[in-house]
Amino acid sequence: MMVVKAQEARHEHVPEVHEPLSANQRMAILKALGDPRRLEIIERLSACEGCFACSDMRECLPISAATLSHHLKELETSGLITIAREGKFARLTLRRDVWQAFLADLQRL
Repeated sequence: MMVVKAQEARHEHVPEVHEPLSANQRMAILKALGDPRRLEIIERLSACEGCFACSDMRECLPISAATLSHHLKELETSGLITIAREGKFARLTLRRDVWQAFLADLQRL
């Protein structure tokens, strides 16, 4: 039960998106997804239910740590992922609410 409460507490700071995305946010997401490697990162994150350790992501991809860091920053800036830093470790989580808002936004076009 303590584990569940700790996990819930970690996600409390992430607001849910209930409104359509702004044009700027839509463009940031499209730009972020325009890179095949970033799209691959999103695909990997979407396949897991919770969070994904940054070190595990690094092992899955044939890129340098600096390149991975750049891609993660772009995804975080666009709002598609959150990065929870715990000391020298980081946990990646797909913002499913933003992803769903993005898909709904595209359907309205």
